[in-house]
Amino acid sequence: MSNLSEMELQNLRHLIGAHDNIHCKLSAYADACTDEQVKQYFTKSAQCAVDTKTKLMGFLN
Repeated sequence: MSNLSEMELQNLRHLIGAHDNIHCKLSAYADACTDEQVKQYFTKSAQCAVDTKTKLMGFLN
């Protein structure tokens, strides 16, 4: 892997933080849901945010 520029590193930092924030919010929405289908949707979406965050963090290695 090539070295990341300062701008690329800042963009990755921003995206990782955004996906972490999305995960936290979607998890909270899922916890507040009473409709099981909506709860599953938020739970699945929160997991997707975690997966994407993990992939993005792989660029930092």
